[in-house]
Amino acid sequence: MADFQDFNFKLLVIEKLMYTDGTLTPRFRLADLLRARGLGDDPWTYAYEQGLSHQMVPEARVHFESLEIGDELLAPVDELVVDGGLRVYQECAPVWDGEDDLFDVVSPADLDLLPRLARVVSTVALAEELRDALAGRGVVIA
Repeated sequence: MADFQDFNFKLLVIEKLMYTDGTLTPRFRLADLLRARGLGDDPWTYAYEQGLSHQMVPEARVHFESLEIGDELLAPVDELVVDGGLRVYQECAPVWDGEDDLFDVVSPADLDLLPRLARVVSTVALAEELRDALAGRGVVIA
């Protein structure tokens, strides 16, 4: 199982595998978790009422932190998308507007986990250290 150093990088990988490719299952929905715990079924209302605007909902963070991702799922990943509208971000922080650094990836420490990574599509500025590490590996940043 992969040992991620940067939680936000792990979220990008989860977006790709769980919400784009559908290879990492089951697909997590914060609404389902809240409902199962008797906390309602509206993540936005729950986050807002708990004072978690522009923050990660702890239950979602715990779920994704403990999620194990096998090397066999990571091996074929050749592209990641960095965008404030990712589904994984909506599941983590339903009351988040994308206007801060909550989900910024700053460390290149986890790049070795994706040996086939060839392209990163980004609508946001990447941290210089990460951008340099990607370029050094020949990864195209679009």
